[in-house]
Amino acid sequence: MRSEQSYVAELYTRLDVKRAQLKGDFKAALRGNGGTPMERDVEVRAIAKEVRRVDIADNGLCFGRLDTVSGEHSYIGRIGLFDEENDYIPVLLDWRAPASRAFYVATAATPENMRRRRQFHTRGRQIVDFTDEVLGRPGGGERGDAALLAAVNAPRGGEMRDIVATIQAEQDEIIRLDHPGILVIEGGPGTGKTVVALHRVAYLLYTQRERMERQGVLVIGPNPAFLHHIGRVLPSLGESAVVFMTTGDIVPGLRVTAQDAPEAARLKGSLRMVDVLAAAVADRQRLPEQPLPIRLGDVTARIDAETAEWAREEARASGLPHNEARAVFSEIVTWVLTERAIARIGRGWLTPEDRKAWEHLRAELRRELADDDAFTAALDELWPILTPEALLAALYTSPERLRAAGADETLLRADGDAWTVSDVPLIDELIDLLGRDKAADRAAELAAERERKAEAEYAASVLGSLTERPDMMDDEDHLLAQDLLYAEDLADRFVEHDTRELVERAAADRDWAYRHIVVDEAQELSEMDWRALMRRCPGRSFTVVGDLAQRRSVAGATSWDAMLAPYAAGRWVYRSLSVNYRTPAEIMNVAAALLAEFAPGVQPPESVRACGVQPWSRQVTEDELAAAIEEFARDEAGREGTSVVIGPPGVPGTVTASETKGLEFDAVLVVEPERILADGPRGAADLYVALTRATQRLGVLHQGPLPPALTGLAEAGTPAHQAG
Repeated sequence: MRSEQSYVAELYTRLDVKRAQLKGDFKAALRGNGGTPMERDVEVRAIAKEVRRVDIADNGLCFGRLDTVSGEHSYIGRIGLFDEENDYIPVLLDWRAPASRAFYVATAATPENMRRRRQFHTRGRQIVDFTDEVLGRPGGGERGDAALLAAVNAPRGGEMRDIVATIQAEQDEIIRLDHPGILVIEGGPGTGKTVVALHRVAYLLYTQRERMERQGVLVIGPNPAFLHHIGRVLPSLGESAVVFMTTGDIVPGLRVTAQDAPEAARLKGSLRMVDVLAAAVADRQRLPEQPLPIRLGDVTARIDAETAEWAREEARASGLPHNEARAVFSEIVTWVLTERAIARIGRGWLTPEDRKAWEHLRAELRRELADDDAFTAALDELWPILTPEALLAALYTSPERLRAAGADETLLRADGDAWTVSDVPLIDELIDLLGRDKAADRAAELAAERERKAEAEYAASVLGSLTERPDMMDDEDHLLAQDLLYAEDLADRFVEHDTRELVERAAADRDWAYRHIVVDEAQELSEMDWRALMRRCPGRSFTVVGDLAQRRSVAGATSWDAMLAPYAAGRWVYRSLSVNYRTPAEIMNVAAALLAEFAPGVQPPESVRACGVQPWSRQVTEDELAAAIEEFARDEAGREGTSVVIGPPGVPGTVTASETKGLEFDAVLVVEPERILADGPRGAADLYVALTRATQRLGVLHQGPLPPALTGLAEAGTPAHQAG
């Protein structure tokens, strides 16, 4: 123990030296060695990012050691450290490095030329204990069971923890898989598919750092609670170039406030909506029922149906989005009107030889049309500038427009712009169909220019205040790295370039192209959701995580191939996880009985442990229900860890199963499972999710008869229940 502690202490000394060097580099970069403000800013950000990686590595810097059969030692940790005085020999291997792989995959049967795996248990910078696993001979375990079981039995906090010290062989194989396309990871509850996907991102950022960090990674999760739960995993591994969103967030500025009925969600999620939306746009490209008079000079020209139809055909044939094709439509109509007006105005006083006069008259008439309110109003009637939100809201509130677009009247609703999560990919589709409004873009550019000027004036005032108050800069060492800014560059930085971090810029930019996308709970995504995500990753580099047996969305996946083949035929691979690291065998047995009823062909994951506590049930009356929930909450408040009460919609003091997807709790109370089962076509999947959130204790309260699949639960008050 003493020698190991001494080695780890030396590693921390090296880490502290590296940190001090980086902070020195940071200050030097702030002062600048030539170059533009933008170049200096890039250098400052890069060093600051490395400082953050070093700071994060402080927690659990070294967590293991590998011994080869020849007696050589390798230490494994969160980052790599080198002996810079001895040809940069590694003194600590990054867990993602190829040489670290044996730490995760070596077993008694396949020792990978290793004799022993040692796993450290640390507190701060101190080694508290370690566990040895002898490899390659009888008696050696096939997994690092002691360390693994300690991790899975530990009380849960509010956020997911990384598993960098306890990655298992089947997980490591997926994390390091060299596949440039789409990787689907399927696994039942508790198999660690989410955390494996996140560690795969960390691995890709390690092996492809320049490309990955330049474009960033997008992680899609089912709800904000889930994103909060997983949000610290990648930062704890030193990675920050990651944007977290739900599918409802992918269009910046759009706010989801409503929820669709199942049939509406199913229709909106179908790829058939691509044709519906295209038809809805085409329906707004109209022909006049009566010729529209436009006064030009002393004559009146008319936009008739024949002219508008020619202009419409040319505009559509241009292949431009609707708003951009308006220029083609306008050009055709303008040509027809001016030529008709010229023929009448010039008759009698202009000869065919007066070419200059004809061109002058033509230019005058075109300018007159461009400024004519009646002509603009006619264009707005026949080929209006449209926004995605306005078009979709008008479609939803009009039976006539729904029929014209070939849409089902199930989509009809009173409040057109009460957006649901199923509307988001439709609005995203319309952004491409409609294109930009050039006038609005120009107005936005002018507004941005005014804002830049205001920021420059503010920067100048800050510079002036720093000059007048030099005492503010005296204690430089106490300023946070991210707050340090070399004063003379302040104003220039505001004006010259976007100073936001990649994550901020990507999240605010609907057109951002990510290098890699992770999709969790992917079975819930509709065809239209996938279409929207594919736009955001032209390279089709995805890690897809899900479990078809847990699907609750009527628009979700019933087959991975059906969802992915249209975009990456032959470029997606499938891997499965079969070991349940979260749910103890006692609870998984209950959930497996339910799974056998609603998905008889699906094999439940095998639990790696038992907890010794039997799940229980208790029948209560309506009057007793609230008190029973309070009793559970009171009991759990006195224990270490987390707990949750899951019930059907509308039961006070509970959350729904869909709100807990991807989350885990030490204790779970499921309320009225009979109502959860009856709530919609995917009620059984919801109940399955609810039953498999617990890592230690599970209780069930029911008013009506207990569903047959749950009759194996111990009744409250029995010895089995009291063991909890």
